[in-house]
Amino acid sequence: MKKLYFFIFLIILTTVISCKEVYKKEALVEVELVTVKNTQFYKGNKPYYFIGANYWYGPLIAAKNIGDRERLLKELDLMKEIGIDNLRILVGAEGDGGDSRVHPALQYKQGKYNEDLLDGLDFLLAEMRKRHMYAVLYLNNNWIWSGGISQYLEWNGFGKVPNPFLEEYTWEEYMNYTKQFHSCEPCKEAFYTHVKFILERTNCYTGLKYIDDSAIMSWQVANEPRVLITPEHETAFASWLNETVNLIESIDSTHLISTGAEGKASYLQDINMYERLHSNKNIDYLTMHMWPKNWGWYNIENEAQTTLESIDKANNYMNEHIVIAHKLNKPIVMSEFGFPREKESLDPTASIKNRNTFYKAIFERITKSEKKQGALAGLNFWGFAGYAKTNHESGKWQSGDDFSADPPQEPQGLNSVFASDTLTLKLIQKANINLIK
Repeated sequence: MKKLYFFIFLIILTTVISCKEVYKKEALVEVELVTVKNTQFYKGNKPYYFIGANYWYGPLIAAKNIGDRERLLKELDLMKEIGIDNLRILVGAEGDGGDSRVHPALQYKQGKYNEDLLDGLDFLLAEMRKRHMYAVLYLNNNWIWSGGISQYLEWNGFGKVPNPFLEEYTWEEYMNYTKQFHSCEPCKEAFYTHVKFILERTNCYTGLKYIDDSAIMSWQVANEPRVLITPEHETAFASWLNETVNLIESIDSTHLISTGAEGKASYLQDINMYERLHSNKNIDYLTMHMWPKNWGWYNIENEAQTTLESIDKANNYMNEHIVIAHKLNKPIVMSEFGFPREKESLDPTASIKNRNTFYKAIFERITKSEKKQGALAGLNFWGFAGYAKTNHESGKWQSGDDFSADPPQEPQGLNSVFASDTLTLKLIQKANINLIK
């Protein structure tokens, strides 16, 4: 038994030493901190406008044991080549990965962590630093695809999560279940403990504390945190949101903080509620999301016309939120927007003409904003899938399959931008070149 313990100790020690040797041998790349002044981001002393990507699965493929670091490095290099220097990333999933949720999870049990995935997060941030790339890290999720806030309820005795992707449950049941989180004291305390655990971490590859790592641009409270079902839920939600934001600020006053909201779509379509919930002085910038297909703007039976209609509606949605950004004197980022291939095909060879038309229109907004030094300061398209291989016949994700931009419970390839989508990549590259001073 003593020999077994000694062997395990050697494995742990070797892992730590091999990780620390990396930053001892390589001088750390200097990366300018991203800050905010009024309605603009600054990288050093220059305004910073960006077209970045959602890359939620980055820490998973960065993991030493279960990941694919060769793929990760190729994808980071490709993104950097086309001017992408801003990645929105999920810190990690929660739970056992059942019902096609993300597996493996970072926090597989409450307070218990997968060390391989923590190592993956460290490695990803270290490799991004080498490429002068910035991470936007979201700490939780309103949705079940990564476990999210509903998993804390299950951990604390509220019964099994009613997964709306299963036939026996509805979205209303899921929403009513999930809204309990914001009033559940042990659930919130467990989440706050998780926040502290992540923020107080030291990267074993760089030796930098996360709170000192300038390759981290910001912390997001969650992916699409929502006021659920009724306006009365705002009180409990606002209390949790402000407690979380203030906790992050108390631990890390260096990095920026945002909520991760969709815009008014997160708040029962109430733009005034959106303004109220972003008035906290510790919220440094605003976010909004854009989903023409999910929101019923885009119609598969009339793609050409409804693509143009989606652009008009997208511009109106952005305009409405930019007004709030000016009122609160904060920048705003469209941190998610996606668009399907022709006929919502999952085949990577299907036409991306309509998607590119939509993307081009959104990119024009950021280039115009940059020229006017406007409040619309960044975009993160959803999402970059790089060299992922997906099953476009079934569209289903199974544990062990490649991760793509589309979460496990959604059709794989639906909104993904692959490395083979050369026309889209050229569009992104051209737009990013236009943002260079």
